[in-house]
Amino acid sequence: MKATSKADLYRQLPSIDELLKVPALAEASSLAGHSALADAARAVVERLRSEINRGDVDAQQVETAISSIADAIGRELNKTLGFSLRPVINATGVVLHTNLGRAPLAGTGIENIQRTSEGYSNLELDLTSGERGKRDIHVERLFQKLFADAAADGQTPRQLSTIVVNNNAAAVWLALNTLAARCEVIVSRGELVEIGGSFRIPDVMAQSNGILREVGTTNRTRVADYENAVNENTRVLLRVHRSNFQITGFTEQPALEELVNLARARNLVLIEDLGSGAIFDLRTVGLAGESTVAASLHAGVDVVTYSGDKLLGGPQAGMLTGTVSLIQRMRSNSLFRALRVDKLTHSALEATLLAYVKGNYDAIPALRMMRITRDQISARAETIAQQLETVEGLTAKIADGDSVIGGGAAPSSTLPTRLLALTSAHATPDRLMAHLRSQVVPIIARVQDGRVLIDLRTVFPDQDALILAALQSAGRL
Repeated sequence: MKATSKADLYRQLPSIDELLKVPALAEASSLAGHSALADAARAVVERLRSEINRGDVDAQQVETAISSIADAIGRELNKTLGFSLRPVINATGVVLHTNLGRAPLAGTGIENIQRTSEGYSNLELDLTSGERGKRDIHVERLFQKLFADAAADGQTPRQLSTIVVNNNAAAVWLALNTLAARCEVIVSRGELVEIGGSFRIPDVMAQSNGILREVGTTNRTRVADYENAVNENTRVLLRVHRSNFQITGFTEQPALEELVNLARARNLVLIEDLGSGAIFDLRTVGLAGESTVAASLHAGVDVVTYSGDKLLGGPQAGMLTGTVSLIQRMRSNSLFRALRVDKLTHSALEATLLAYVKGNYDAIPALRMMRITRDQISARAETIAQQLETVEGLTAKIADGDSVIGGGAAPSSTLPTRLLALTSAHATPDRLMAHLRSQVVPIIARVQDGRVLIDLRTVFPDQDALILAALQSAGRL
């Protein structure tokens, strides 16, 4: 008769010493080491012991678990010693998904990182003179090409320069700390934004030692509000792009040109925090409301701050582009060194900017995803759906939907798409989602109206096969 008491079930569990002598684990021991293997074995046995204590398993289930315990220990070892940061498949339709790393890098960016990082590089060496150089020079030449037309702002042609720091929050902080420490910065109440990670404009301003001077109201601010607030301690007019929300209805906001004229008339600096940092004109893919960096510079903004891993489609970085004399002052800030980026970021950013210079926008994954048509997505979704027709218990239908940009960009704009809508006769949507996340390459989808939705806009075409295989195996849930 099979044992039924908990004490009898506990006695069936092998000791750690017995497990370490299992021939199937000999190779794992030689690769990972005795100590790591012992820790993995203890974790598996303790997990099984907890299941017995809770009454979750019977004698047969314990016997089955013990028969495959070597495999369980191997999986635990891989989990412990493997990488925590892993690639995933973004099937959410959110192009710049902050939780999933925002913009995927261009292939040329990956290649350039490897090319310049597996050995040494001329990161801060002038190869012509042999003297020490500046690391920004590698991307500065490309920014100058991209913004050459914007340098002629309609009145006086000016020279522009760009420096790179680790993110846009750092860029805003550096600009305010350099140009307005212990002085007033005027900003509209309707632009005191908060974005993900509790990044708040008032908090950043306080940390920069700039003094916040709010003007206008939440929904209506006029250029006269700025003008009336200017005093002898004012140094900066700050305009913040509402990149992750909209104010609609009874609203008013001064035109950028009005702020430019006011700043010039009162000898102030106009800084614009564009946040998302579009270089590519998104109106060509049907997205409105996102001004480009070049447009702001052309209008006469003194300094523009923006991100590298959002609409620009590159690595995480924060850029400050503006009048040479102002950028030089920021470069001379003693804390600029603490905010600057490393050779990996410069390598990826240089490759991304080169794609823009060449007009090769499809080389940048985020832009390519935005440019994919609804019909192209539909064809791929239908192919997968057809191959799932034989999977028992799983129903796959094609539905209309919308993709979004994400990353705090174009909050009111969507891209029409076609969704793979899934339901299972045997599993809840949450269980089906957990199954997708459990794959070797986890698949991240979304749930709506009791269905698991997969948007192939953000899935690389060569990943369609992985999604199909995961869904085919879902029939066994």
